[in-house]
Amino acid sequence: MTVIILANCPAGLRGFLTRWLLELSPGVFLGSPSARVRDVLWAEVRQYSGKGRALLAYQTNNEQGFTFETHDHAWHPTDHEGLTLLRRPNPTQPHKTTSPTDPPKQGWSKAAKRRRFGRG
Repeated sequence: MTVIILANCPAGLRGFLTRWLLELSPGVFLGSPSARVRDVLWAEVRQYSGKGRALLAYQTNNEQGFTFETHDHAWHPTDHEGLTLLRRPNPTQPHKTTSPTDPPKQGWSKAAKRRRFGRG
Protein backbone atom coordinates (compact mmCIF):
# COMPACT_ATOMS: atom_id res chain seq x y z
CA MET A 1 0.00 0.00 0.00
CA THR A 2 1.29 3.45 -0.93
CA VAL A 3 0.01 6.85 0.18
CA ILE A 4 1.14 10.17 -1.31
CA ILE A 5 -0.05 13.45 0.19
CA LEU A 6 0.43 16.69 -1.73
CA ALA A 7 -0.03 20.26 -0.55
CA ASN A 8 0.19 23.39 -2.73
CA CYS A 9 1.25 21.36 -5.78
CA PRO A 10 0.25 22.00 -9.41
CA ALA A 11 -3.00 20.42 -10.63
CA GLY A 12 -1.08 18.71 -13.43
CA LEU A 13 0.86 16.68 -10.89
CA ARG A 14 -2.38 15.53 -9.29
CA GLY A 15 -3.65 14.48 -12.71
CA PHE A 16 -0.41 12.60 -13.37
CA LEU A 17 -0.74 10.63 -10.12
CA THR A 18 -4.35 9.61 -10.85
CA ARG A 19 -3.03 7.34 -13.61
CA TRP A 20 -1.68 4.91 -11.00
CA LEU A 21 -3.27 5.93 -7.70
CA LEU A 22 -6.78 6.67 -6.47
CA GLU A 23 -7.37 10.23 -5.22
CA LEU A 24 -9.40 9.79 -2.01
CA SER A 25 -9.47 13.47 -1.12
CA PRO A 26 -7.86 16.50 -2.76
CA GLY A 27 -4.12 15.86 -2.58
CA VAL A 28 -4.37 12.40 -0.94
CA PHE A 29 -3.52 9.45 -3.19
CA LEU A 30 -3.71 5.74 -2.34
CA GLY A 31 -2.72 2.64 -4.30
CA SER A 32 -0.61 -0.50 -4.54
CA PRO A 33 1.96 0.08 -7.27
CA SER A 34 5.13 -1.99 -7.46
CA ALA A 35 8.26 -0.63 -5.76
CA ARG A 36 9.71 0.34 -9.11
CA VAL A 37 6.61 2.33 -10.13
CA ARG A 38 6.44 3.89 -6.65
CA ASP A 39 10.03 5.13 -6.97
CA VAL A 40 9.32 6.61 -10.40
CA LEU A 41 6.16 8.32 -9.10
CA TRP A 42 8.07 9.77 -6.14
CA ALA A 43 10.81 11.07 -8.45
CA GLU A 44 8.15 12.79 -10.57
CA VAL A 45 6.50 14.27 -7.48
CA ARG A 46 9.83 15.66 -6.27
CA GLN A 47 10.62 17.12 -9.69
CA TYR A 48 7.24 18.72 -10.46
CA SER A 49 5.94 19.74 -7.03
CA GLY A 50 7.03 23.34 -7.54
CA LYS A 51 6.65 25.32 -4.33
CA GLY A 52 4.47 22.62 -2.80
CA ARG A 53 5.35 19.87 -0.37
CA ALA A 54 4.79 16.14 -0.43
CA LEU A 55 4.81 13.11 1.83
CA LEU A 56 5.15 9.47 0.74
CA ALA A 57 4.27 6.55 3.03
CA TYR A 58 4.50 2.93 1.95
CA GLN A 59 4.43 -0.56 3.36
CA THR A 60 7.78 -2.23 4.06
CA ASN A 61 9.25 -5.06 6.12
CA ASN A 62 10.39 -3.35 9.34
CA GLU A 63 9.20 -3.01 12.94
CA GLN A 64 6.56 -0.42 12.08
CA GLY A 65 5.40 -2.12 8.90
CA PHE A 66 5.78 1.10 6.89
CA THR A 67 8.19 3.92 6.17
CA PHE A 68 7.83 7.42 4.79
CA GLU A 69 9.72 10.15 2.97
CA THR A 70 9.14 13.89 2.78
CA HIS A 71 9.86 16.59 0.22
CA ASP A 72 10.06 20.30 1.16
CA HIS A 73 8.13 19.51 4.33
CA ALA A 74 8.64 21.15 7.72
CA TRP A 75 8.31 17.75 9.39
CA HIS A 76 11.34 15.49 8.91
CA PRO A 77 11.68 11.71 9.45
CA THR A 78 13.90 10.96 12.44
CA ASP A 79 15.14 7.60 13.68
CA HIS A 80 14.37 7.08 17.38
CA GLU A 81 15.57 3.75 18.79
CA GLY A 82 14.76 1.90 15.57
CA LEU A 83 11.43 3.62 14.93
CA THR A 84 11.02 6.32 12.33
CA LEU A 85 9.08 9.27 13.69
CA LEU A 86 8.17 12.61 12.17
CA ARG A 87 9.91 15.46 13.93
CA ARG A 88 8.08 18.73 13.61
CA PRO A 89 9.45 22.16 14.49
CA ASN A 90 8.17 24.03 17.52
CA PRO A 91 7.73 27.65 16.37
CA THR A 92 6.54 28.92 19.77
CA GLN A 93 9.71 27.99 21.63
CA PRO A 94 12.94 29.54 20.31
CA HIS A 95 16.05 27.43 20.31
CA LYS A 96 18.05 27.94 23.47
CA THR A 97 21.75 27.86 22.92
CA THR A 98 23.53 26.95 26.11
CA SER A 99 27.08 25.79 26.39
CA PRO A 100 28.66 23.67 29.11
CA THR A 101 30.69 26.69 30.22
CA ASP A 102 27.58 28.79 31.02
CA PRO A 103 27.18 29.37 34.76
CA PRO A 104 24.25 27.58 36.43
CA LYS A 105 21.05 29.52 36.95
CA GLN A 106 20.86 31.13 40.40
CA GLY A 107 18.05 30.47 42.86
CA TRP A 108 15.93 27.56 44.00
CA SER A 109 13.94 25.30 41.74
CA LYS A 110 10.15 25.31 42.15
CA ALA A 111 10.25 21.79 43.59
CA ALA A 112 12.91 22.77 46.13
CA LYS A 113 10.86 25.81 47.19
CA ARG A 114 7.78 23.62 47.74
CA ARG A 115 9.75 21.12 49.84
CA ARG A 116 11.47 23.85 51.84
CA PHE A 117 8.38 25.89 52.60
CA GLY A 118 5.96 22.95 52.95
CA ARG A 119 3.56 23.66 50.09
CA GLY A 120 3.18 20.22 48.66
